[in-house]
Amino acid sequence: MPDHVYKSIEITGSSTNTVEDAINGAIAKASKTLHNLRWFQVSEVRGAIENNKVAYWQVTMKVGFRLEDS
Repeated sequence: MPDHVYKSIEITGSSTNTVEDAINGAIAKASKTLHNLRWFQVSEVRGAIENNKVAYWQVTMKVGFRLEDS
């Protein structure tokens, strides 16, 4: 089994529904340009309030992916 090298980047997803939707949406978008996604780690959850209600959620996370072999 060869050794692998991984890279991580930070992304932020948002959703008007749930934190989980914000995470899934961000990962789905990232997967269109990044390959070999392997893990994510949530570093921050925040949201916006409008009319005394949660208007949307924002989730900042690190996403890790394996670099392709040359």
